Amino acid sequence: MKRFFALAISAILLVSATVSAEPKAEKKEFQKEATTADSKKQTVKKGWNFAPFPSIGYNSDTGFQIGALCEIFDYGDGSTYPAYKHKFNVDLSWTTKDQVKLHFFYDSKYLIPKVRLTAAATYILAQMYPFMGFNGSASPYYDFLASGKKQDYGVAMYNVKRNMMRVMADFQGDIISPKFRWAAGISYWWYDIQDVSLKKYKFSEKAENYLDAQGIHSQSLWQLYQKAGLIHANEAHGGHHIEFKAGLVYDSREHEADPTRGIWAELYAYGSPDILNGRGKNGYNYLKLAAHFRHYVPIWKDKIVFAYHLAYQGLLAGRAPYYTLQNINTLYLRQIISDGLGSINTVRGVPYNSVIGDGYAWANFEMRFKLVSFRFIKQNFYLATNPFFDMGACVQPYRLDEMRSVLTNDSLTPTEKELIYRDGAKEKLHMSAGVGLKLAMNRNFILSAEVAVPLNTKIYTTTNASEGFKGEVKMKNSYKPGVNIGLNYIF
Repeated sequence: MKRFFALAISAILLVSATVSAEPKAEKKEFQKEATTADSKKQTVKKGWNFAPFPSIGYNSDTGFQIGALCEIFDYGDGSTYPAYKHKFNVDLSWTTKDQVKLHFFYDSKYLIPKVRLTAAATYILAQMYPFMGFNGSASPYYDFLASGKKQDYGVAMYNVKRNMMRVMADFQGDIISPKFRWAAGISYWWYDIQDVSLKKYKFSEKAENYLDAQGIHSQSLWQLYQKAGLIHANEAHGGHHIEFKAGLVYDSREHEADPTRGIWAELYAYGSPDILNGRGKNGYNYLKLAAHFRHYVPIWKDKIVFAYHLAYQGLLAGRAPYYTLQNINTLYLRQIISDGLGSINTVRGVPYNSVIGDGYAWANFEMRFKLVSFRFIKQNFYLATNPFFDMGACVQPYRLDEMRSVLTNDSLTPTEKELIYRDGAKEKLHMSAGVGLKLAMNRNFILSAEVAVPLNTKIYTTTNASEGFKGEVKMKNSYKPGVNIGLNYIF
């Protein structure tokens, strides 16, 4: 797996370096043509611009979304257009898979002199939040125990109820030029995790009989992990954390929301002293490293762009509680939900929260084709498409030895052991491929629709769900596509 990543990264860097190594004269000519083309088709925006929309979307993991959102941009005198002076985003929504989101976002380079401020406050209540175990493919997934329309036993083996609050403020300032910057930030996180409380999935006698008949004496995998000691009592229901970050940023993009050329790279450390939960010497103090390299290579003017993103996030020291593992750290929220590995932020199409561990490596590659530009309701629009390929894996396992030890744990039934770990199971590379469609207004407000098909996702299934483990259980590839209708490019 490491060799695969190394070869892929080496090849893509070589290609991008070759494509972008144009003579200086040609670069100037390209920039001149692009500016001329833009000036003919676009009108410079000034002052405040409001983009209220019904917050209607869809995500395979969270369901249909209903609500309201508004993006607000201040372009000032227009001298920075298409860059804005101030940006606000307010979003209130509910999804059919019982998730409520309240979100506020602000970004500006002008509120604090010579310092960029990016701030956000988010509350998410997820009644059916997925918990599918640690270390990706090392945790078997049995589709006949998953909640859904076809499952009528009231069993939600892979779900919990989770409240999450996130308040964050990140700062960036120039070091030697606007392209090379320092970064620092502080954030507050609150997690509250409980059993599923929805009436349909409360532990009924029917569900209990179904599981007992197969030797399963826990309502969910989350409960079973606690029984096996994989989740400790002092972290089981969540906690409060203050997190600090500091590092460096290099950013040569000509525009941030939809760049057509340039590099955007970040390297920073972030961590949390466990000072708010009263856990003392048994607390969870951790320090992690995040590294991102994003490159936007123009193939033909600003109409065809090859973009790729190479990323790593991993533990440097200490230990993190299990409920923080899925958080993909960032200096700028492109999506309201920052969880991974999988879903809409990292490896699209891979089930949400199905790959969690102490460290991740992932990569995204896409071609961005601008199909048509036009003026409508006094705004500048364009339509684009972006076929893509993603891959990633958990490269630092989390409590893997404890997972393996369940095979010799006499307090667990044979079926419970198989739910947690199957002998010889190990993490592998997760891959997906798909295509997206983008509608952009003024190059800042971008409606997005993407569909991705997982290429290497293994699940366990049975021909007769009523028999469960009593029947013939087989492993197969799952090609169930993931769909997301929302906002923005993911990088």
